[in-house]
Amino acid sequence: MDTQTIKNLIEQGLPGASAQVLGADGVHFEATVIAAQFAGKLPLARHRLVYAALGDLMGGAIHALALKTLTPDEANKGH
Repeated sequence: MDTQTIKNLIEQGLPGASAQVLGADGVHFEATVIAAQFAGKLPLARHRLVYAALGDLMGGAIHALALKTLTPDEANKGH
């Protein structure tokens, strides 16, 4: 698994989202995802949206994914 594939899957699964994915070892990754769909949602609900975009890869090809999820407003305010 590679960072570009994960980025593409997240952005396809959350239209309009912007994702930055890091991870050099191919199984442990960190992602910052900015998406309007996160507005009004608690962190767990936000993470579930990202996990849904990745489907069966979570727990399989992607062993671990640390997430930072922001709305566009939150990202612009530097949160």
